Amino acid sequence: MMDIHQILKQLPHRYPFLLVDRVLAVEKGKSIQALKNVSMNEPQFTGHFPHRPVFPGVLMLEAMAQTAALLAFDTLGVTPDDKTVYYFAGIDGARFKRPVEPGDQLVMDVTLERMKAGIFKFKGTARVGTEVACEAELMCTMRTIA
Repeated sequence: MMDIHQILKQLPHRYPFLLVDRVLAVEKGKSIQALKNVSMNEPQFTGHFPHRPVFPGVLMLEAMAQTAALLAFDTLGVTPDDKTVYYFAGIDGARFKRPVEPGDQLVMDVTLERMKAGIFKFKGTARVGTEVACEAELMCTMRTIA
């Protein structure tokens, strides 16, 4: 388990781009489960879409990537500093199965599939209740910046 205070120590993201509210479970080197509470107060709903607010698919992918970063940091036993950035390296097989709306709780399940030459490959699923909202394979890498 990680609460928001622990997440803020691990991820550099801040409002409105921090998309993980709590880590429910983590198994070092294997898997993580986290949640994002989707609120009508979020800025994307002003324009996406005013008549029927829908949480953007790309933000579901980003929420899974942030969850994956938390798993990678836990697996490596590191706390990133200001010179460490965790980037997307690729997204494969992204599928969107149902809309996510304000009031939904998005639960992300991410498993580490492979870690080789500084590239992490994850399989992620985001769901609302028992319904899958999004699934994808994510590739990420850590880089040191000047």
